[in-house]
Amino acid sequence: MSSASPSSRNPRKTLVGFVTSRSGDKSVKVTLPYKTPHPFYHKVINRKTVVHVHDEKNEARVGDKVQIMETRPLSRLKRWRVVDVVQRAVTGTAEAISEADVAAQVPTKITAPGASAVPAKAEAATQA
Repeated sequence: MSSASPSSRNPRKTLVGFVTSRSGDKSVKVTLPYKTPHPFYHKVINRKTVVHVHDEKNEARVGDKVQIMETRPLSRLKRWRVVDVVQRAVTGTAEAISEADVAAQVPTKITAPGASAVPAKAEAATQA
């Protein structure tokens, strides 16, 4: 076996795609979207290729834009690896809100902003 120096190494394909699934430890699915014209109608059609990718550092999350590189077969389906996370996905913190919170914040015809969310008919029924 000969030792491979960086200059004698074959050029590898590199592509950019979006992480669509985290299927296990150190594994992600990356979607590579592309456009191609229809052979007869010549309308542009959106197509996609989904590849299984090895993520050694577990740094890619769903929605991230990643650069991937072709590599030797790592498993039955994985022939690509993550090189870099190009752009992180925009994520926010999820918090549960109740219906009363929504009613207090959203103005309606009956209530003014900041006023009680209880309709006038309900107040009349409770006072009677």
